[in-house]
Amino acid sequence: MNRTSWKSKLTSSLFVLPYLILFTVFLFIPIVYGAWMSLHNWDLLNPVHEFVGFKNYAKIFDSNSYLNNLFFDGLKNTLQFVVYSVPLLVVVGLALALLVNSLPNRLKGFFRTVYFIPYAVSVSVVAIIWLWLLDTNSGLINQYLPKLGLEAIPWLTDMPWAWVSLVLATLWWTIGFNMVIFINALNDVSEELYEAGSLDGANRWQRFWHITLPSIKPTMLFVLITSTIASFNIYGQPFLMTRGGPGSSTKVLLMNIVDEAFDQRQLGNAAAMSLMMALIMIVISIVQFKVTKNKED
Repeated sequence: MNRTSWKSKLTSSLFVLPYLILFTVFLFIPIVYGAWMSLHNWDLLNPVHEFVGFKNYAKIFDSNSYLNNLFFDGLKNTLQFVVYSVPLLVVVGLALALLVNSLPNRLKGFFRTVYFIPYAVSVSVVAIIWLWLLDTNSGLINQYLPKLGLEAIPWLTDMPWAWVSLVLATLWWTIGFNMVIFINALNDVSEELYEAGSLDGANRWQRFWHITLPSIKPTMLFVLITSTIASFNIYGQPFLMTRGGPGSSTKVLLMNIVDEAFDQRQLGNAAAMSLMMALIMIVISIVQFKVTKNKED
């Protein structure tokens, strides 16, 4: 009996082992190494890396340090994008899920695939597509606007159009993932609840508000947190579409971290900024979780 139990535990451990190895190699070790780098004056061209403790972190909060402006300007732009994009990613994702779920069964699979396809392409392809559409001088949209009696719009070179362009591109690219998550949650809602609501005289809106939303709240929390984390990690869209412009209005925190690491060659500063960014994301996720759970209770 003990031998069988031992073999069972060994077999279970072997199934977990590949994930454990990948987690250790590609996540745990880089985090620990990054934390170690953040405690050093780590110049890429200097083989000697002086230990400075928490000096790199202190520079982030020192108003006289260029690192302070670099971090907080990038953080402000990143938070702007999060505020603009996350509500749309949640609301539009849910709306599309409700729409697709209401279609006949023979059409559901087709539209799920159509909306999910953009999620499968790389950010560089997304940027090329939207540059082709939104380029101020040669973009497809601006070629047709004058024909409709409208002026060309500086989508990528003026505010607030630059943010509108980035949010649109991100929404088109990632909304299919949220939609599929919501569809799976909607399919798990018991039809008996809807039938009971109909018998009680509840209309469609009341059934949605009192049955659908409470039933999919855990999924909504998951989508909210994952969308926030993904939006916080925005890099490819502003880097490829607006180059951080106009000026530095869309230069997000990750762009500043990459510049500090590879243009300025200061990996210690960049590592400290990265860990501070990760800490902020963790705090925001915990706050979202707590607020949502309190509303449920």
